[in-house]
Amino acid sequence: MRGRLGEALFLRVAGPDGPAERDRIHGTEGPRWFEPSSPITVVHGDASMFVGGIRALLLQTLHPAAMRAVAEHSGYRGDMWGRLHRTSTFLATTTFGAADDAQRSVDIVKAIHRRVVGTMPDGAPYAASDPHLLRWVHVAEVDSFLRAHTVYGQHALDQAERDEYVAQAGLVARRLGANDVPATEAELADALASYRPELRGTPEAREAVRHVLVHPPLPLLARAPYGVLVAAAVGLMPAWTRPQLRLPWLPVTERTAVRALGTAATGTIRWAMRPPA
Repeated sequence: MRGRLGEALFLRVAGPDGPAERDRIHGTEGPRWFEPSSPITVVHGDASMFVGGIRALLLQTLHPAAMRAVAEHSGYRGDMWGRLHRTSTFLATTTFGAADDAQRSVDIVKAIHRRVVGTMPDGAPYAASDPHLLRWVHVAEVDSFLRAHTVYGQHALDQAERDEYVAQAGLVARRLGANDVPATEAELADALASYRPELRGTPEAREAVRHVLVHPPLPLLARAPYGVLVAAAVGLMPAWTRPQLRLPWLPVTERTAVRALGTAATGTIRWAMRPPA
């Protein structure tokens, strides 16, 4: 039963090509960007990423330019799972894969970003390759992954390891073209705060949030466990984001019932996806 559940979860996240990609990522010989058991491999290899990934999507929608780029150039409405598959493969390749494969993945994403350009409602141009915009996407992801791991991760990181995680993730962001990338958790908090004046809940952002939270392309049996992961992700969102995205804020419930359910859900995922002994 564990094997069937684990495979189903893996295919949902990694897609039909997941097994082949897994073999390539972990089976290709050669140097890696990151040592095994280093903080980035601990965080990105943990079941808490299911919660962190949802939180990152929610948080990233608050930047109008990033959200407009997604709305105009991404197939998130009709191809939500395809986008998830590509993102999870990129994270796995850059974290665990051979250095040549990791660089090839970065080069592919950079080529895609160069084609994602457009105009904001006020006439200002946007580009996915803009280093400032890339930095926003990066800090929103890293903050989300780290916060989710802090609450739901199996192995807690001490402060030095948390700082190392931020620095390691920054290596990938710089290769993608981001600049002024934070290298410690304190710098990460400062970077997030610096974007506050630019962030707001646009109609496009609220539509994307509704799609992720209320209308996911999932069979009925999967809706309840997915709802637990969503509740756990929302529970990690800063209070100031809730009115912007029309998210509920129930601090007592989030610290008790939601936290317990999220812990049970990530524990079940971790159990199901653990390789056989």
